[in-house]
Amino acid sequence: MSPRTKVTPEEALAYHLEPVPGKIEISASTPMVTQRDLSLAYSPGVAVPVQAIADNPATAYDYTTKGNLVAVISNGSAILGMGNLGALASKPVMEGKAVLFKRFADVNAIDIELDTEDADEIINAVRLMGPTFGGINLEDIKAPECFIIEQQLKELMDIPVFHDDQHGTAVICAAGLINALHISGKKIADCRIVLNGAGAAGIACLELLKAMGATHDNCIMCDTKGVIYQGRTEGMNQWKSAHAARTDTRTLAEAMVGADVFLGVSAKGAVSAEMVASMADNPVIFAMANPDPEITPEEAHAVRADAIVATGRSDYPNQVNNVLGFPYLFRGALDIHATAINDAMKIACAEALAALAREDVPDEVAMAYGTKLSFGPEYIIPTPFDPRLIHVIPPAVARAGMETGVARRPIVDMDAYEHSLRARMDPTASILQSLSVRARREQARIIFAEGDDERVVRAAVTFKRSGLGQPLVVGRPEQIAGFLTTLGMPEAIDEIEIVNAAMIDNLETYTDFLYQRLHRKGFDQRDCHKLASRDRHVFAALLLAHDMADGMVTGATRKSAHVLNLINHVFDAEPGDGAVGVTALLARGRMVLLADTLVQEWPTENDLADIAMRAADVARSLGLEPRVAFCSFSNFGYPVSERAVKMARASEVLAARGVDFEFDGEMTVDVALNIEVMKSFPFCRLTGPANILVMPARHSASISVKLLQEMGHVTVIGPILTGIDRQVKLCSTSSTVNDIVNMAIMAACKVG
Repeated sequence: MSPRTKVTPEEALAYHLEPVPGKIEISASTPMVTQRDLSLAYSPGVAVPVQAIADNPATAYDYTTKGNLVAVISNGSAILGMGNLGALASKPVMEGKAVLFKRFADVNAIDIELDTEDADEIINAVRLMGPTFGGINLEDIKAPECFIIEQQLKELMDIPVFHDDQHGTAVICAAGLINALHISGKKIADCRIVLNGAGAAGIACLELLKAMGATHDNCIMCDTKGVIYQGRTEGMNQWKSAHAARTDTRTLAEAMVGADVFLGVSAKGAVSAEMVASMADNPVIFAMANPDPEITPEEAHAVRADAIVATGRSDYPNQVNNVLGFPYLFRGALDIHATAINDAMKIACAEALAALAREDVPDEVAMAYGTKLSFGPEYIIPTPFDPRLIHVIPPAVARAGMETGVARRPIVDMDAYEHSLRARMDPTASILQSLSVRARREQARIIFAEGDDERVVRAAVTFKRSGLGQPLVVGRPEQIAGFLTTLGMPEAIDEIEIVNAAMIDNLETYTDFLYQRLHRKGFDQRDCHKLASRDRHVFAALLLAHDMADGMVTGATRKSAHVLNLINHVFDAEPGDGAVGVTALLARGRMVLLADTLVQEWPTENDLADIAMRAADVARSLGLEPRVAFCSFSNFGYPVSERAVKMARASEVLAARGVDFEFDGEMTVDVALNIEVMKSFPFCRLTGPANILVMPARHSASISVKLLQEMGHVTVIGPILTGIDRQVKLCSTSSTVNDIVNMAIMAACKVG
């Protein structure tokens, strides 16, 4: 079980404030530079698609973003578990939902907060916005208004309307239950099911399970007043009444006796160990209350070892997480221009999720979670970061929509559709998430060498509170305490370990170690003592060399070349030692590694081959299959130049070594990265765009990184120092807190 992430109010506010307020932005998907671009985008060119849509409204899906645009709508009357805080207060949640749509299914979403609690006003407002969107996601609207609003909008609108608080939970719950019953050898029609929590999610769960074959009289729903039975009048409404059972039970405890399944969408501690003990053999317990379940898996298993347990939490097996459902439901619905998301599509989503969990788990998922996940009592629902979700779930949803007649534009070539879905997946997000999960498993001790910088201290605290590992901060306690007090989290001083040369007993051991390495390089004992006691980079490296930690992060306050020179006092990271600096560039769902950005000033062809092999190791540790391009200003021998010839020879050196990854060169960067341009050279050995660019010299690599960083929305991670026998990761002086945390994660996961 991984440590649970701790988030302070100050950290949450800083996340939403920096680098700009909020979590989303709008960017143009077409060129918008020249006068011609503007004439095509607006007047007069825009008149042509306007007329086309007026003549045939269906073409709006061809000429506008409608087909990939969802409105995330709320009035803030039921925000998370916080209650009715109003429309404006709900905006961070709705922006977050929009981000999830984009991250997991490449669906563009925009948040809309409506400042009213009048159901009719909401219905009218959303109905009038219909021409803009391909789908409507209702969120955090209290019951019973949410039922009324969704039902009427479904009747009035010709696009999908989906209240995720209801149906998202229901779909994932159904997926998990399919597999839990498969393991326990039970059929849903025969199961006695008890649901606690008669709100929007609970009612939707029971309705979907009944649509899948659960028997009405076998399903008992409970609320805060007990069992909802036929004839009850207190606290009832039409939605509860529809699920009133013929039963003599009146309390949750009575209903649980002999039950096969418990579904909880209620409150922490609602279920006791005695209730679980009274259930039937091989009970299924979905305790989905957030942030804390009705009963924990430990408590349930203490009395029933045969129980299959799921919760809403990520730090337990079998997380019932809505993000497994709504992005892919909408992806499939949008791609067939659906008029609705119906029960058949929801059931298809649940069945596809259940089937996916029964398949072999990809190596990258197993690597991320630190175990070979396999179908069984502790793995009945896929993990949210399974890369197969994007190309498995939407096709199932689309097929169901086509079969039930809600598709306006059926998909003809399903194989091509699945291939296009694979291309939508953002590999960088999956890679970083995978590394985070690995770091949580490893719980490595990481040295943050520059505790005299506020960013580094914040990064160390974030590393700890995110459950990523144990930070060791080099600095003065009073200065670090001052940073934390200013940041509004003085209590964090107790969560991190602080160390400096004055606080350790064996500084002389470190001094002697340095002297043994440096006495033939002009350093005497006193010089070594000054280095060990006064320079934080050297001191941190000495801690690492003496196994006081598993890795270190530095470079946020001084230039990489200078920091590398200091680290060389402790480790062998000279050009002739095999050390290489690899910088990762992340942009628009793509990761490209550049090497060498740190160590070798003017590498020979043999050096370049070494660099390629080191970079390939880094790529594989990140989950990438290496494709190396030796870059130049020429392509495969023309124009002829001594500097280009070196790159071609490096390719020949690799060929002679018989490496097990793709490589070619010399080639220009556009050939390396653009598959269409690459086709002009049909003899090129690369089967796809390169993900490793080996540069002719350190200066060209460094210039490339800085240029891309300044010109575009590029995230820079590194340089990742590889080729030495310890995990040393260097940041840049422009690194953000998030960048520093990423480097610490890299060190914890032994990337490079």
